[in-house]
Amino acid sequence: MEEAVTDGIQVQVEAFYLDSHSVPEEERYVFTYRICLKNLSQRTVQLLRRHWIITDSTGEINEVQGEGVVGEQPVLVPDEEYEYTSGSQLKSPVGTMQGTYKMTTTDGEEFDVVIPCFTLAVPGKIN
Repeated sequence: MEEAVTDGIQVQVEAFYLDSHSVPEEERYVFTYRICLKNLSQRTVQLLRRHWIITDSTGEINEVQGEGVVGEQPVLVPDEEYEYTSGSQLKSPVGTMQGTYKMTTTDGEEFDVVIPCFTLAVPGKIN
């Protein structure tokens, strides 16, 4: 599990390979990841947008940006947690994901929260 804390917002990430949804012969490797956000600060925050940088072992880089996560823009009061699961597809058996969440406070102050770099890998492909 990877973890980062930015301005009192903790992001923990864990990734899993979905063998049943992958077709290696067609260069389709499917992964799911679970993210837990925890507000360790003393202010209420809301997640507005996400920005992902997805890199596979062939060197292909995809950027994904959008509003919220899984159709939501969660609000976290101090000590509150929010967890969600999503997925990604690569053309190779190994890759990475990293990025940022754009957050805002109730005062309208926007800031970026780091999503730590984490590995997407078919079991046994990394020593």
